[in-house]
Amino acid sequence: MRILLSNDDGVHAQGLASLHAELAKEHDVTVIAPDRNCSGVSNALSLQQPLRIQQMNTGFYAVNGTPSDCVHLGINCFMQDDPQLVVSGINHGANLGDDVIYSGTVAAATEGRYMGLPAIAVSLCQQKNGHFATAAKVACDIIRHLGQHPLAADQILNINVPDVPYELLNGIQVTRQGRRHRAESMLKSQDPWGREIYWYGKVGQEQDAGPGTDFHAIANGYCSVTPLSVDMTAYQSMDEMQNWIEKL
Repeated sequence: MRILLSNDDGVHAQGLASLHAELAKEHDVTVIAPDRNCSGVSNALSLQQPLRIQQMNTGFYAVNGTPSDCVHLGINCFMQDDPQLVVSGINHGANLGDDVIYSGTVAAATEGRYMGLPAIAVSLCQQKNGHFATAAKVACDIIRHLGQHPLAADQILNINVPDVPYELLNGIQVTRQGRRHRAESMLKSQDPWGREIYWYGKVGQEQDAGPGTDFHAIANGYCSVTPLSVDMTAYQSMDEMQNWIEKL
């Protein structure tokens, strides 16, 4: 299978190298990733600057842009034949619940789906050990089955893996997104010249994290696989909204 592999942690990230090493055993993999860490950029595109692509000693290609830029370049300009699958990861940290809104890792996958290709995002819920090989093996296990069980045309898979050895995983659960409490307030400080600066605080704690959620699966040693729709229309609200819109 032809695979376009990207990420948001940058072309030098350990998770990217680990996933490439595992995928390359079975697939034709082209790696196009940002030249720096782009965590939290979501689906941003670089519209105010030209994009440049450079091949690294590893054979990977680095782009001075976002994860979405990398997927666009790979599909529209760089790869001679369209990839059959877009894979993003392995992210250095979880992408659970509300995280998916901001995640560049998930954004690279959704960009692939916007362009008509099946796509998955893979994250390691890293604490201290960094078992990237576990997440890489899980991703390959799932990819092997996608040929017989293709994704719906408007969906991607968001895969989160506990940071444990592969043999200690309790299995895989299909989950829904949980939710976090509101993020902690921003941190106010000063730069060396006495000017006010602000940093984002910690993410909010889990609020909706019960059975069936991605948070619950990870907390209990399971891989979480959440199908995400790229069509954000709230269909359940359309009829009610139509009724009051007609009264305006």
